[in-house]
This record gives sequence, C-alpha cells and structure tokens, in this order.
Amino acid sequence: MAKYERSFSGSFDKALAHFHRGILGGSVTASFEDGSDYTAGDVRCAVRVYERYSVAGGNRLSLTLTLLGQGENLFLSAITAGGSQGMFLKINAFGEEAFLDKVRELACQL
Repeated sequence: MAKYERSFSGSFDKALAHFHRGILGGSVTASFEDGSDYTAGDVRCAVRVYERYSVAGGNRLSLTLTLLGQGENLFLSAITAGGSQGMFLKINAFGEEAFLDKVRELACQL
C-alpha cells in the first residue's frame, strides 16, 4: 500500500474532474470502478475508486482517491492497494507507486 496526501486551494469540481481525466488518461488499462459524493453544509467529499493493470506485478491494483473540500480549501488523499506479490511479505510494490506517481503529477499541475 502506498499513500499520498496534500492540502491545496482551488475549485472542488475542477480539481475532481482534473484527477478523474488524468487518472483514466494515464493508462490504457485504467478504469473507473465506483464513486460516492457527500455534502454537509459547505463541506464536500468525493471518493473515487480506480483500477489498472500492473505489468510489473502481473495483476490489477486499485487507487482510492478522496477529495475533501470546504470552499476553496481542498484536501486530497490517494491510497493504492493490491499491487504487491507475496503471501506474507509485500514484494514488488512498484505498480502501486507508479499509479500513485500519476496522482502526484496531477496534483502538481493544480
């Protein structure tokens, strides 16, 4: 499992669309699995789950992206899972880091 978190300012809707397009466009095997949206007053939360095939691991792995916003104050949490091999130890988690690298790259563009 790998994780990336960042606080930043901007438009919630634009940031969410930016990550969605970028993640799906970052790999031909990437797919949007499901999502959830919640609003409480001026606080918004969006959760998105993506999958893609990892050549390095020879399997599929997931990315859960959570975007929390209150006005222009945004917080992003992205967590990958499932890209390692091994029964008892995490071996070869390169796929997870590569998936997360795409999120880091997209976050730097905002």
